[in-house]
Amino acid sequence: MTGRAPVLLVPGLWAGDYTMLPLARTLRRRGHPIVAAHIGINIGCTTELVDRLEQRLRASQATCGRPAVVVGWSRGGTLGKLVTMRRPDLVSALVSLGGPNADPMAVSRMVRMQIGMLSRLNAWGVRRVLGTDCLQGECAEAVRALLGAPFPAHIPYVSVYSKRDRVVDWQACCDPPAELVEVDASHFQLGTGARVLRIVAERVDGFEHQEVPQAS
Repeated sequence: MTGRAPVLLVPGLWAGDYTMLPLARTLRRRGHPIVAAHIGINIGCTTELVDRLEQRLRASQATCGRPAVVVGWSRGGTLGKLVTMRRPDLVSALVSLGGPNADPMAVSRMVRMQIGMLSRLNAWGVRRVLGTDCLQGECAEAVRALLGAPFPAHIPYVSVYSKRDRVVDWQACCDPPAELVEVDASHFQLGTGARVLRIVAERVDGFEHQEVPQAS
């Protein structure tokens, strides 16, 4: 195991890897290999996206020889928690930025309308977008069960949130197993603001020296 910990960056709903560039540049300057999510603009089925993130983590492990830190913004934070729960052996730490991990549907009216539109598109035959099953079917039930399961005690988990967030209900970011870090920022600034970038970089660096319980 050599070098700094790799970092998988997961963008939010309707957002691609390009939106994570400020974080990528900050972490790369500190020597961390960056692993792009490669999930397009993040409007697909939750389970399918988690499958693809797991593939990215496996590839990162093979290349870097060590688990990755997962940093997710908004829906990316929720996807990050899901893949961490599924494959804790591939993740060394999790940072969620404005991710509604305690209640994924605790979002603004506008976002709920967008999600409803995606569901209708799926019903009309458009593939690779959120469908009804992701909202209230077996997929949704499986996601809720995984999010509510005990979080791996050996993995540091930080949730950064803001009470000024107008996209995600900040209370949904207060996930019980997470260390909560409040900042004064808009939802957009949670992925781009200088203070948040500094917090994430310092935490990612710190994870490498943090003493945590070993997985049983």
